[in-house]
Amino acid sequence: MSDQGKIEKIHKLDTKHKTASIIKLMEGKHSDAEVICAALEALGDIADKRVLSVGCGSGLFESMIDCSGIEGIEPSRDMGAIAQKRGVNVIAFGAIEDAELEENAYDVIYLNGSSSYMEDLTRAFNVCKKALKPNGKFISLDVPKESAFGFMYLLAKEAGTFDHPSLSGVMPKLPYPLELCCAGVWHSTEEKIDALKALGFHDFDFYQTLLRNPMYTNESVEDVVPGYQSGGYGALIAHKLSLIHI
Repeated sequence: MSDQGKIEKIHKLDTKHKTASIIKLMEGKHSDAEVICAALEALGDIADKRVLSVGCGSGLFESMIDCSGIEGIEPSRDMGAIAQKRGVNVIAFGAIEDAELEENAYDVIYLNGSSSYMEDLTRAFNVCKKALKPNGKFISLDVPKESAFGFMYLLAKEAGTFDHPSLSGVMPKLPYPLELCCAGVWHSTEEKIDALKALGFHDFDFYQTLLRNPMYTNESVEDVVPGYQSGGYGALIAHKLSLIHI
């Protein structure tokens, strides 16, 4: 069976079995699979909806869903080219802060890991707000700065290496690539909440996974659970005000 066929079967499973199946598809990489499951939980049903992926990268996550209707923005042309081959309609190459998007156009806009590379959250989120339809869904998925993973990656960034005495014996088997850690700005969940509230977003919801300390994350399956105060990877969901509230 092709990977796409396996993915279609996965979507019909309940959350626990879905996580286990994605782990198998990801060749045993628990943390990657659990991050994908958190994103799927936050995204929900996107059938017949116009969706924009900000920082779509290579389109790996989008390949886990029906990406035929998903548009993408990606700073890297090389990564965006791979995403296009995977079926993502990459509409622009560059940063979201500089993008000129159609206003009131999208049902869902999501940032899967990309907010950690944005210096000015308010500016980036405001571009998304303008492009969302009234009551449209905004999703930010990322490693929170305040989490154990966040502290670990911040230390690696400061040291310029994972080979540091303070990280010895506590690293996960499959950490972020060091170059991505060093390029990251890293924001706390509260920073993102404050920026979104200041722009008028409301009706917040949260999911989290990677609840174990980093060195134990690949030992067994972790479910996606509500909240944001414990997880090493979190999904923040907020909605643009509807016209009734504007």
